[in-house]
Amino acid sequence: MAATRHPLLHPAAKPLQFAACLLPFAWLFYAAAADRLGANPAEALIRSTGDWTLRFLCLTLAVTPLRVMTGQPALARFRRMLGLATFFYALLHFLAYAWLDMGLDAATIAKDIPKRPFALVGFLALLLMLPLAATSFNRAIRALGAARWQALHRLVYAIALLAILHFFWMRAGKNDFAEVAVYAAIVAALLGWRLRRRLGAPASAR
Repeated sequence: MAATRHPLLHPAAKPLQFAACLLPFAWLFYAAAADRLGANPAEALIRSTGDWTLRFLCLTLAVTPLRVMTGQPALARFRRMLGLATFFYALLHFLAYAWLDMGLDAATIAKDIPKRPFALVGFLALLLMLPLAATSFNRAIRALGAARWQALHRLVYAIALLAILHFFWMRAGKNDFAEVAVYAAIVAALLGWRLRRRLGAPASAR
């Protein structure tokens, strides 16, 4: 009898992951078209795309701890798409701000970002995501070499810290830190796990 294929290695697993990553976008698109985003659709779109960026970032960072703790190396094959989904929603977040808040006026955007700390660190996080997204392909790994590719992709740690700082400063004006505390705790736990592992026994990856 042929061996049963592991569910994580099934050919349908990656297409299903791709579809799942696009579900929030599909919902937001539908909600915008159906006028179901509430009294302030622009704010709802900007906030929702930012929230999904943080969620996918946390999921991306969670892959390695889950892989190690569960002994399921096949989980690693899902990390790349989660990282690209993080970049996709971060780009949507920026475009929603640039379009709905700034009217796609490049000069106004260029003046606005440096004036507001939360916008500046958020934009910096997006810029740091660019080389990660651009090298999230096998050809890029071969071109850079595994060691340099891994060193480059450690930028995700800086991105995570900048994302939390962006969220904190954005909520500071409203004195609303409950969600910030949740995401900060998740990111701290995921980065702390890596630090303990690195200090305890040099190993792996992101």
